[in-house]
Amino acid sequence: MKAFVTGASGFIGTHLMEALVRRGWQTRGFDLTAPAVSLSGIEFRRGDITDFDGLKYAMKGADAVFHLASALGGSLISEEEFFLINSGGTENVLRAVRELGVKKTVHFSSAGVLGAVKDGDIADEKYPPAPLTVYDRSKLGGEELARRSAEEGLNVSIVRPGWVYGPRDRRSFKLIKTIAKRRFFLVAGGRGRQTPIHVGDLVEGAILCAEKGRPGEVYNIAGPRPMTVREMCEGIAKALGTRISRFILPALPAKAAAAVLETLWAPLKKEAPLTRGKLSFFLHSKPLSIHKAAEELGLSPKTDFAEGMARTVAWYRENGWL
Repeated sequence: MKAFVTGASGFIGTHLMEALVRRGWQTRGFDLTAPAVSLSGIEFRRGDITDFDGLKYAMKGADAVFHLASALGGSLISEEEFFLINSGGTENVLRAVRELGVKKTVHFSSAGVLGAVKDGDIADEKYPPAPLTVYDRSKLGGEELARRSAEEGLNVSIVRPGWVYGPRDRRSFKLIKTIAKRRFFLVAGGRGRQTPIHVGDLVEGAILCAEKGRPGEVYNIAGPRPMTVREMCEGIAKALGTRISRFILPALPAKAAAAVLETLWAPLKKEAPLTRGKLSFFLHSKPLSIHKAAEELGLSPKTDFAEGMARTVAWYRENGWL
């Protein structure tokens, strides 16, 4: 099998390509910049998913496409850019897949399309989307394009990952580093719930989706159990050999502080240390049910949070990040 991976230089993309090569897939990566890590057995093409002709040329010969490329959440990205990449880029990928006759496509969406899951609920794939941010709305736009393409005959399945962590991840590393330096405090008591998944389990789930996923279906690929943000942060602190502060910042002051900091940092063209987007982790629960993926794909996450975070922290230390 020949795989084509967009967003290949990102955290998940590099791990996915390594997993594909281990399984004997011929793998070609596609991204704006080359991966920062050395990846043996992988072909790489530099390009932009908003450039249809370049994308289609690079995709030629692929049996399966894994579409990960995305403009990630951040206060410095405009609404126009979010939709250009996350929706328009997805449209280009699906058009190229159609014109080239690619056999299978796995589209990476986001649990953020759900917005905030109600207290007590664990969201399955039928839970109604209610995105709260521009990023989440643009990801839902891409997901809807994938569904529509499946209705028109493409063999495309959709992955919604849980809260992903693991070696090389710069996003979760920001949280880990803050806890390590004892600059961290919980917002709203850390009552929000997430379903953390180690990147190794996520990429195995994505490959299962390529092999067994039904056209037009969404699959939650997440960890074995929901956890509160407090539990997660205490687990990170334990892996670091420290403790989190007892100080708790209420939600309303946190939102006000984030809005002010975003305004102050905007002229500097830098992201503020606290933003409304970052508060989503604390305030907007996204616990996911993996029952469907377990039943239809055979998903069985192997890494519990304590073990996975201990390995992740060890990697950060060995590579000089901590």
